[in-house]
Amino acid sequence: MTNSLDHNRKKTMRHFITFDDVSVAELKRILELAQIIKADYKAGKQKKYLAEQTLAMIFEKQSLRTRVSFEAGMAHLGGTSMFLGDDVGFGKRESTADFSRVLSSMVDVIAFRAKKHESVVELAKYSTCPVINALTDKSHPCQILADLLTIQERFGTLQNLKLTWVGDANNVAASLVRGCVKLGIEVVLGTPKKHQFDTETVRQITSFNPNYKLTQTTDPLEAVQGAHAVFTDVWVSMGQEAEEAARKQDFADYQVNSQLLTAADKNCIFLHCLPARRGLEVTDEVMDSPRSAIVQEAENRLHAQKGLLVWLLNEADENKK
Repeated sequence: MTNSLDHNRKKTMRHFITFDDVSVAELKRILELAQIIKADYKAGKQKKYLAEQTLAMIFEKQSLRTRVSFEAGMAHLGGTSMFLGDDVGFGKRESTADFSRVLSSMVDVIAFRAKKHESVVELAKYSTCPVINALTDKSHPCQILADLLTIQERFGTLQNLKLTWVGDANNVAASLVRGCVKLGIEVVLGTPKKHQFDTETVRQITSFNPNYKLTQTTDPLEAVQGAHAVFTDVWVSMGQEAEEAARKQDFADYQVNSQLLTAADKNCIFLHCLPARRGLEVTDEVMDSPRSAIVQEAENRLHAQKGLLVWLLNEADENKK
């Protein structure tokens, strides 16, 4: 791996907004870097791959895991980070083009947690440094990097596995499908009919491989049959509070509990991007069981994003995709 102390390094212009922004080989390399960097970290070694590099973080939504993992990750890698909240006036004081051109002239990489996916796309359009999607209403690829890393650690491989999503087909589920389409991993969604991905969304999130078969079923028990990992998320995301009563009713039969998991593989693990609403989408019994990998999954946000940052700033080739 190239050390970033080479100041003649050409600044790359690759972004990470969805998994469509990386090739299969690049996605595998990001996960490989995450494994290497995590192993070094656990052994007490912290190579300063990103010495003198700066990450700017724009956050329009609350965050625990995303903010801490990016800030801590940059510190571990020898770089620095700055948190940009409402005080910078994104979308209020000046055009996105002006904001992006100025900010990207001062930093090496930007992570943006946005209310609207289009905001990240527009920021990247004018940026002269890499932009990372730290969550939007349509996509959360950094979370899925951590999930894939966790699954690989637990099973030793990402091949011949079945992953099941139970509950709302939301932004995290969409990123899970995009990532798994890239790697050829089977995904089944157990979701109420009115909350399933529509035909156009399925086309978009499986576009890398038009022959990929995405299974959506209204039967959660059928969905988890033989699953190696079962995912869920809150039924009511930020911005959907007005729909809470209706959504609780819609998803009442889609709780991940011990009874549901009896249909999964005997070594099945449970994953949740967190925060969770215990007693709704998942029970305490599952959250706190040996099957639960939620703490490992959350910690892997740190290591997966370190792999992503090192790849973007040190290895990404702007002429390849």
